[in-house]
Amino acid sequence: MASVDNKGDEEEPFVVGAASVDNLETLRNHTKDVHILSSAFLLIFLAYGAAQNLETTLNTKDDMGTISLGILYVSFTFFSLIASMVVRFMGSKNAVLLGTSGYWLFIAANLKPTWYTMVPASLYLGFAASIIWVGQGTYLTSTARSQARDYHLHEGTVIGKFNGEFWGMFASHQFVGNLISLAILRNGAGGTTSGTTLLLTVFLCSMTLGTILMCFLSKRVDRGEEGPKDSSFGLCSSLISLLKSVITPLLDVRMLLIIPLIAYSGLQQAFVWAEFTEEIVSPALGVSGVGGSMAVYGAFDAICSITAGRLTSGMSSITWIVSAGLSLQAVVFLWILKYSSTSGVLGILYPLLMAAMLGIGDGVINTQLSALIGILFKHDTEGAFAQLKVWQSASIAVVFFLNPYISLQAMVAIMLAALVLAAGGFLVLTIQIEKAFSSPELMAAIILFFLF
Repeated sequence: MASVDNKGDEEEPFVVGAASVDNLETLRNHTKDVHILSSAFLLIFLAYGAAQNLETTLNTKDDMGTISLGILYVSFTFFSLIASMVVRFMGSKNAVLLGTSGYWLFIAANLKPTWYTMVPASLYLGFAASIIWVGQGTYLTSTARSQARDYHLHEGTVIGKFNGEFWGMFASHQFVGNLISLAILRNGAGGTTSGTTLLLTVFLCSMTLGTILMCFLSKRVDRGEEGPKDSSFGLCSSLISLLKSVITPLLDVRMLLIIPLIAYSGLQQAFVWAEFTEEIVSPALGVSGVGGSMAVYGAFDAICSITAGRLTSGMSSITWIVSAGLSLQAVVFLWILKYSSTSGVLGILYPLLMAAMLGIGDGVINTQLSALIGILFKHDTEGAFAQLKVWQSASIAVVFFLNPYISLQAMVAIMLAALVLAAGGFLVLTIQIEKAFSSPELMAAIILFFLF
């Protein structure tokens, strides 16, 4: 079993020498790529995230919005099984570029929402989403490793820092996108064709800018990232490669122990989108308050992502951060079980406070999962990130399909059970990877798990 050495948690000093000018240029290139990737994803997902939040409101006929999202995440789950092979063949830069086309098509389909436009767009977006996210994880990890190697820095620290910047920028899409929706659809414009058309057109322009920005990314070549050297490999070789990319990560005990946390990360995101806004926010603040609460959620998600990324240096720090995030979300779920709507200032404050706490937890989980996978699975980054999206998207699909049939209390009970299972799996992983009982910092973090 691979291990992560905490002894290298501190960055090694950078010695300025004859090659310092060249190294400085290399550093600029690495950080520039992180800035470009983060900004491009912000432009793309501020549009998609806000549109997804409005999907069930805009397309209510025959539950077309809800069903389209369910189809999307089922497709996402299926195509994530082959995404690692596609990304390995195409290269991570080309994968993220191609992935943007699915989001563009989905928004365009909403301009004329029918079963004949929404279902094909949802199916294709499932494929596009699988490769853009596996490509993103592979590209960002490769970039962090290049910087750590060039500057003799601790790899875990650099991976954590780069993931913090990316997820901080990404999480702010909820804040920016919902403010744009609020501005364009104010005064009831959301019920008019002209209002929604204008909003979707703005979103398409934002996505186009994000796609153009991605063209300026540097090409990355990491272990196994680029396609097979022999372009004449046959169908049999392709199938073997596919089976290997799907099965091999599942033979690793570390991945099996992370999967409950991955699944929980998808469940808690879908809970916010499908249950929290409908059952908690709308009754208290009205439909118009959904955008405001999601903006609060996104703002705290972004701030926490950046902070958590900068605090990440190795397994000990990841254990502390994840345990704190899970504990905070557990408090929110217990609060919801006993929650009853109130009037006045508290009636407004409580849903916003819950949104902030859920956003903090989401920021923690996203940054730490990506950093953890980047640190532990160096030899099959694409396969590991594919597993992340398989289990994450599958759990999101489950929530969308269950939403119409179960109560809020039942869903919260499921969330709490999933959280406990995720915490237990992560605890076992921590104990197995680290020499837990010889690390006081890690032991303190483990005790925190038991307390909550």
